[in-house]
Amino acid sequence: MIQRVNPQADFIAIEHKILDFWKENDIFQKRRDANSGKPKWSFIDGPITANNPMGVHHAWGRTLKDVFNRYKAMDGHELRYQQGFDCQGLWVEIEVEKELGFKSKREVEEFGIEKFVKMCKERVDKFSAVQTEQSKRLGYWMDWDNSYYTMSDENNYTIWGFLKKLFEDGKIYRGSDVVPWSGRSGTSYSQMEIIEGRKLVAHKAVFVRFPLREKDNEYLLVWTTTPWTLTSNVIAGINGNLDYVKLKAKDGAIYYFVQENLEFKRLEKQFKEKKQWLEGVPKLKTIAQIFKEHGGYEVIGTIKGSDMVGWTYDGPYDDFDAQSEAGGYPYVVDELEAAGATGKSQHQVIDPGKDNMGNDIVVGGEGTGIVHMAPGCGDIDNKIGKKLGMVSIAPLDEESKFTDKFGWLSGKSATDKETVQAIIDDLKERKFLIHVEDYPHVYPHCWRSGDELVFRLVDEWYINMDWRDKIKKVVDEINWIPKWGGDREHEWLDNMGDWMISKKRFWGLALPVWTFEDDSYYVVGSKEELKELAVDGWDEFEGNSPHRPWIDKVKIKHPESGLIGTRILDVGNPWLDAGIVPFSTLGYNNNREYWKEWFPGDFVTESLPGQFRNWFYSLLAMSAMLEEKAPFKNLLGHALVKAEDGRDMHKSWGNAIWFDDAAEKMGVDVMRWMYAAQNPEHNLLFGYHHGDDVRKKLIQLWNSYSFFATYASVDGFDPTKANLTNADLNLMDKWVLSKLHSFIRDSRLALDGFRTDQLMKKFDLFLEELSNWYIRRNRRRFWKSEDDGDKQAAYTVLYEVLTTVIKILAPILPFVSEDIYQNLVRNMDKSAPESVHLCDYPNADESKIDTGLMDNVDALRRVVELGRSARNKGNLKIRQPLAKLYFTVKNDAVADFIFGQQNVVLDELNVKALYRSESESELIKYNVKPNLPLLGQKFGKELPAIRNHLKDADADEVLAEIRSNKNYMMNLNGESISIGRDDLLIQPESVDGYTSSGDDNVTVGLTTKLTVELIKEGIVRDVIRQVQNMRKNAKFAVEDRIKIYGNPKGSVGEALKSFEEFFKNEVLAVELIDEENSGEYSESFQIGDQQVTFGLTRTNI
Repeated sequence: MIQRVNPQADFIAIEHKILDFWKENDIFQKRRDANSGKPKWSFIDGPITANNPMGVHHAWGRTLKDVFNRYKAMDGHELRYQQGFDCQGLWVEIEVEKELGFKSKREVEEFGIEKFVKMCKERVDKFSAVQTEQSKRLGYWMDWDNSYYTMSDENNYTIWGFLKKLFEDGKIYRGSDVVPWSGRSGTSYSQMEIIEGRKLVAHKAVFVRFPLREKDNEYLLVWTTTPWTLTSNVIAGINGNLDYVKLKAKDGAIYYFVQENLEFKRLEKQFKEKKQWLEGVPKLKTIAQIFKEHGGYEVIGTIKGSDMVGWTYDGPYDDFDAQSEAGGYPYVVDELEAAGATGKSQHQVIDPGKDNMGNDIVVGGEGTGIVHMAPGCGDIDNKIGKKLGMVSIAPLDEESKFTDKFGWLSGKSATDKETVQAIIDDLKERKFLIHVEDYPHVYPHCWRSGDELVFRLVDEWYINMDWRDKIKKVVDEINWIPKWGGDREHEWLDNMGDWMISKKRFWGLALPVWTFEDDSYYVVGSKEELKELAVDGWDEFEGNSPHRPWIDKVKIKHPESGLIGTRILDVGNPWLDAGIVPFSTLGYNNNREYWKEWFPGDFVTESLPGQFRNWFYSLLAMSAMLEEKAPFKNLLGHALVKAEDGRDMHKSWGNAIWFDDAAEKMGVDVMRWMYAAQNPEHNLLFGYHHGDDVRKKLIQLWNSYSFFATYASVDGFDPTKANLTNADLNLMDKWVLSKLHSFIRDSRLALDGFRTDQLMKKFDLFLEELSNWYIRRNRRRFWKSEDDGDKQAAYTVLYEVLTTVIKILAPILPFVSEDIYQNLVRNMDKSAPESVHLCDYPNADESKIDTGLMDNVDALRRVVELGRSARNKGNLKIRQPLAKLYFTVKNDAVADFIFGQQNVVLDELNVKALYRSESESELIKYNVKPNLPLLGQKFGKELPAIRNHLKDADADEVLAEIRSNKNYMMNLNGESISIGRDDLLIQPESVDGYTSSGDDNVTVGLTTKLTVELIKEGIVRDVIRQVQNMRKNAKFAVEDRIKIYGNPKGSVGEALKSFEEFFKNEVLAVELIDEENSGEYSESFQIGDQQVTFGLTRTNI
């Protein structure tokens, strides 16, 4: 039998109850068993980093994955249900370093690599277990005994096979390049990673002067935000097409810099708007202001940039030994060494030209138009230096400290504020410094540790990406959601460099590269090949995972030269780990037939920002190389989770919300509703206020269910005995069933298109129609005492609607849908599937969808909505009856339908009679005025003429043209101007005697004159409301009949006498007794200026 339910639902308690139910009854495995052998649907999970507890941002993606898995399972597909943990990389190492109190890579080496790596593994094991339990709490159905781990041997060796193929194709190489580098972590960062850690900071920027060698007291004016790189300056770049000013300072010194920069107001917009600006940073000065503060200046001429090329100069740190090292330092180019080239000897002005996008490398605006270039400290500088045959001077060691050929700076950290200040003081003392300022800009930091990066010349291992066209081809095979995702991926592929795959760290993929004394190298492609080539260290390695330090002990014999080689100490870029999973998790190396069954995947979803150049890129690249096909068919990208204030979530800001807290305070179904309803292209502002709004909708669903369950329990309704035909249905029954099957159809379209937000938008509308129209309009069918066919029809229809809706929503709201299902379905039919999640996903019955009926009822509801709006405008509460309602619609058939259902309108709006007006102008007038701010932006000086035209125009004609053509055309001085609805302020005004409201299709007017009888009825309806509240406060059952004690006088007493039967029917009273008696429950309340006291007693006690 259907049980009554508490209307005050504890959703969190329900969730825990359902989790226990699923576990005790093995529901997940039963779903898998039911789908075994059915058409396969392959989902590829982007591994979650097993390094900390799960955040609410992780739960968005995991919810979407679970929704589509559940939907496909209910739709009859076999799934693998394998999720993954991302295990290797710097993010884990940094947390372990924090545990140990380490602040540098050197401390790890002193501690012992083996102990450190074991601690990294233990951390992964710990937090993968934590995240598993959190994911179960989310309702995330996965085969938790078969999760994949990127640290697994299978994953690592499959990457070896990928790298082997690249090696055989000549795509693996070792190269020297200037790359982002973390001194704290002692490793480099790839193009992919650097973007993740960009932060707005203020650096000490300096204007310095480089003395020209053959020009007495003349200088290049140079500006830089990284003073430490001045130690390694080799050349100065200009733009040959720009004009450069020759400025004479008060002291007679002459300076050269780009002409347009003299009065250029640097970062003016950012300072005014305080965007990309830091509090406390003062406004930047123009170069003119700087020289004025130095006593003034005189412009004595200009020179073309091209005429400056070849000028030589003295650098600010030519006294350092590194500047005199032939061939460069510490990486020596033999040809340059033989030529005696040094940094000091190569100081000259050059024009670096354009970048690979065709943009000038040196531009005007910020800075001085003369760029100090240090090929050992900047990636662009390095490329230009190589092209022009310049030496490179790399000043920093692994900890970002100056090395021993940099004089007094040796041993100092380049990023320490004390070091920067010491350099500035030194430049000032030696008269190189012109001006110093705090300059706000976005600068790369380590995306895990947060420390500031430097650019350092190092040897790293790369994949030559000259085969990117292969990747671009597979990009076009994928259905990208949103569509622009594919364009973004192409944009990344067009502009990326070669893929740097090495890191000088400890915990990660051991790159299978062995080097030999003749400078050759060899890539091993499998464990079997390694064993075959090993000549030493195999016994120590065997039985261990292919990680440091165990793998480092294996020496191999080169299969061609016979030389003995050792493995490089580098570990791999962690995106290799995640990119290989469509191969490693499906047995690509050892069970190719199984892999073919499940590859390519049908679906992938992850956060869009960053993944174009990270996981998506690695997936696509690795699949393009191994199989020349896309690894998945559909990709759903979603935006970021932010705090409700729009900022990133940070513990220090007090706006961070942990998953466990949200789950136990907000509830998981509420969270899942939030995630599912969010447009994936837009950031989700996550917080408890937003959660409260969603919970109200969940309560609205629960109330609809609670209403049904309460009356079904009282009447003993049994859906298994219902024998309903179409003839038994009234118009509202047919309408709600039509809406239901439209919703089923729309739901399938949304889920098949991977857009849960579209489904939830449709459900918001349907829920409103169900609860605030169908149920509310049909309450009396459930209340009435006679158990006739009409009552049974109401029960049967609402039962069908509720039980179908929970199946539609089961993938999104797995807990509340299960709880409702157990009561409504399993309590009545033990032969029904044991769980809502074992049911088939509903299919729409097109024969039940009546578009004409839905349109007519929608128009009817629109009359009611506009009638309520008109009441609000007239400050007429709904309990006050009104005499007449007039409406206008354009379609006669719609008008006839409304008259056919006029009792609905009269009841909903509490009016006595319904009429159709010939024209909306009988009920409402419109004033049309210009939207001055908007029109001013669009038309500027034409605005006065537009105002005058609209002032004289007929408002009805303007509005009619807007309605029919979407715009209004006017002729001003022979020129046609078009304006839209947004350009106008359209203000409605009710005609005298009415309160009115309308839109482009329907207008409603209510008469406002009140008769004595209408006023009395209004009083009675106010009393009815008070008595209904008393029944609730007394906790009487909805079906309880009552006696009412009281002897109200005056207008209240007169009104009750006039409408006694109506009053009794509405409050389920069998008798009004004219005496003072508190009964079972009594209360006093105010009606107008009268105090009324009633006592209530149930008749059945």
